[in-house]
Amino acid sequence: MGNSTSSSGGLSSTACVQYIQEVVSQNCVVIFSKTTCPYCKMAKNVFNEIGATYKVIELDEHNDGRRLQEALAQMTGARTVPRVFINGNCIGGGSDTKQLHQQGKLLPLIEQCAPCCAAANSEGSGSGQFVSAK
Repeated sequence: MGNSTSSSGGLSSTACVQYIQEVVSQNCVVIFSKTTCPYCKMAKNVFNEIGATYKVIELDEHNDGRRLQEALAQMTGARTVPRVFINGNCIGGGSDTKQLHQQGKLLPLIEQCAPCCAAANSEGSGSGQFVSAK
């Protein structure tokens, strides 16, 4: 009947990679996280501190969380969470995010995002400038 690659239902590994690529391409900042993870909280706090909008995928609350984590490991070379993406690129985990912020390198990465994601209130100028929420 069907040619599903997964016997237990849910997304195949290829579908997981496609899902991750889709979410990452549609959002300036994406954090693949787990609700109980202290490093995930650290990463979220950094973005909250600078007033950046971000999308969170909580792997422990997602039906295919385990498969998504495997796909992230293949894509980024690390199984650990959080896996933080800015403008389509994985910048690493919680400590990496905090370190980039302390070095003043995080905000410039966010400012490079496409105008659609960085400033929702832009007047069609296309400047794509990041506006801090503070």
